[in-house]
Amino acid sequence: MATAEKVTPERKLPLTGPVPADIAEKVAEYMRLPYTITMVYDTSGGPPAWVVGVEELPGCLSQGDTPDEAISMIREAMEGWLEVAVAYGDEIPPPKDHFPEHSGKFQVRLPVGLHGKLAAVAKEQEVSLNQLVTAILAEGVGWRPAGTRKAPRT
Repeated sequence: MATAEKVTPERKLPLTGPVPADIAEKVAEYMRLPYTITMVYDTSGGPPAWVVGVEELPGCLSQGDTPDEAISMIREAMEGWLEVAVAYGDEIPPPKDHFPEHSGKFQVRLPVGLHGKLAAVAKEQEVSLNQLVTAILAEGVGWRPAGTRKAPRT
């Protein structure tokens, strides 16, 4: 008795010319979403390069000689990845919700003396106590808001 083999139809690249307007519009919508881009400086083989990838889009990788070039290249790679996925009707993963369980608010109990010292420093610097504590905590863990750069050293 012969068994039937499952034959997968060959998938041909759907976009060999200009991207159709309906696909371009869907891709533009996805490109506005906050996907997670990771970047590492790779010196493991060949010339050193900045390697970038999109965590949520499997296989979406690129590289560049500078961080700015790598970001530009990953944006192009994302567009290509998304164009093919949209054209084939493949499922496109949504961006990660990195901290869904955190609201941005929490209470902290402090010794009275520390509270007083923080309040005095905040007043001296003409900022709110909340702004001061946020800045101190951010500095302590090396965190900066997205889109900010360190000031150049003088």
